[in-house]
Amino acid sequence: MATIVGIRKPATAARWPVPEERRVVTVLFADIVGSTGLIERLDPEDVRELQRAYFTTVAGVLRRWNGVVEKYVGDAVMALFGARGSDGFDAYRAVRAGLEIQETLNRRAPAGTRLRVRVGVATGEALVDLAATRDGGHGTASGAVITTAARLQEYAPPGGVVVCAATRRATAGLVEQRPLATMAVAGKAFPLDLWRVIGVARPAPTRHQGPLIGRRRELATACDEITRAVRDGQPRWVSVAGPVGSGRSRLLHELARAVPTVDGRPVRWCVAHCPPYPDGELAPLADMVRAFAGARDTGPTETVRQRLAGALDGLLPADRRGAAARALADFVAAPGDAGASGRGAEAWREVLLALATSVPVVVAVDDLDRAAPTLSRFLHRLFAAASERQLPLVVVATHGPGWADLLPDAAGRRRHVPLPALGAVDTGRLLRQLLDRAGRPAALAAELLPLVGGNPAVARAHVRALGEDADPAGVPEAVRRMVDARLDQLNGHQRAVLMAAAAHRANVDPGTVEQLLDWPAGHAEPVLRALLAAGLLRRAGGGYAVADATVARVARHRLPRALRAEFAGRMLARLPLATRRTALPDGLRAVGRSPALAAA
Repeated sequence: MATIVGIRKPATAARWPVPEERRVVTVLFADIVGSTGLIERLDPEDVRELQRAYFTTVAGVLRRWNGVVEKYVGDAVMALFGARGSDGFDAYRAVRAGLEIQETLNRRAPAGTRLRVRVGVATGEALVDLAATRDGGHGTASGAVITTAARLQEYAPPGGVVVCAATRRATAGLVEQRPLATMAVAGKAFPLDLWRVIGVARPAPTRHQGPLIGRRRELATACDEITRAVRDGQPRWVSVAGPVGSGRSRLLHELARAVPTVDGRPVRWCVAHCPPYPDGELAPLADMVRAFAGARDTGPTETVRQRLAGALDGLLPADRRGAAARALADFVAAPGDAGASGRGAEAWREVLLALATSVPVVVAVDDLDRAAPTLSRFLHRLFAAASERQLPLVVVATHGPGWADLLPDAAGRRRHVPLPALGAVDTGRLLRQLLDRAGRPAALAAELLPLVGGNPAVARAHVRALGEDADPAGVPEAVRRMVDARLDQLNGHQRAVLMAAAAHRANVDPGTVEQLLDWPAGHAEPVLRALLAAGLLRRAGGGYAVADATVARVARHRLPRALRAEFAGRMLARLPLATRRTALPDGLRAVGRSPALAAA
């Protein structure tokens, strides 16, 4: 069962400054197959007992995946993901919830009755009532995505999960999907491409293409730390920190290529990648063990055990070899089992320390901030044991800039390697390289440069999206997910100020923000300073402006049209009549003809 860790919910204020937002949400719709005939055969009291057991089971799964049960319609359940706060994996959580609903109902019959369920999952934009976003909050969201999810489940086979194209794109590489025939769906002007989700995909290494751009200094720093550990015979800890899309995984890939040996001594690399919500708190370690054994993903436990026994030959004492191989094989077979993972982790720590007595070892974990605290504790204990024995073992961890990993007793042996935004020159080089590979004119780099913000993943997404339909906010879908997750780490007041500044487009000062949001004097300045410290605002012309053009687009688009018109009215109501039209900033002039503005 997957480990639900790391979902950051936005902090809520006593009074939500912006009551509604346009948000990308994922909607799950589940319905019982043949419910009418089933109900006809049962006594009303038995029907009530069955419904209670069924709804309790389904709602429990949905809440575990941080979904909000919006409503029950007869025997159907509708849930929202990303309505209350996005972590960038809303669609993935919805699909995993759909799969778990099916698995749970297959294992356990509610009220003793075997049920078959169809599940449809759709992703799209909706207007969300933030204050009403809670279990049972009927009418929380409005938009075509809701009816699309309901229609999709009608095309799902009993026991199956069917997704739309947008959900497929959002979960690509995370789940196995099989295309279904294009369907003419009732109420839709065009046929829809549908996919059936088969299961969770195993983590696969990312393919990196083209030369590394703009990260030579950071790569050299990390290489020096590994070299120093080998030469000094002392463990070291290297933290590579940067925002999503900054190139953490790429740097780790290049680091492993750059340090295959130190002074002629081979370096043994053991690498794990942390997917979102792994099946078991230590599942990334199980993948590391599998790679160490050279075992295939589908290999039977006995084959894995034999491969492990061979790999451990000469590494562990003979009296420990068999037990360690069994523990590791059981761990690989069932990483979600608490007992097997505990025994497997102990055996793997023993193996890594034994390895480090003969060759330098690098234990690298990508996206450690996605993992459960159990994995961090494993690495801490491994580092402490290597320190005690004075072994050349290096831990390399990549994670976000705001993630704090408190490592005790590592004074002078820990190095923090930050990955800042690429400069304009390097960003331009990267864009031209990507455009050339895509067969696009290099001149487009100048247009894309202001939108990229020095983020390599954003650059790739913009180039891939050329010629495709854009997200309603005017940015690629992958970028929208990244920005939404970043915005939802803010509390309600911070997000309201950022959206107001983005809608105004011109530079804002505290007084302007207080006018737009109808706040008392003195309330805006602390929020503006917090956003400045977070890198979301910058100083401009004696005031503040949104620091990133793409963030500004998404934040501005989240505001409903009526609220933007209300902002315009508040700004103009305090100006002399003769100057109102010319004084209105470009960002609000477009809504200047609205009824709300006329009333103002």
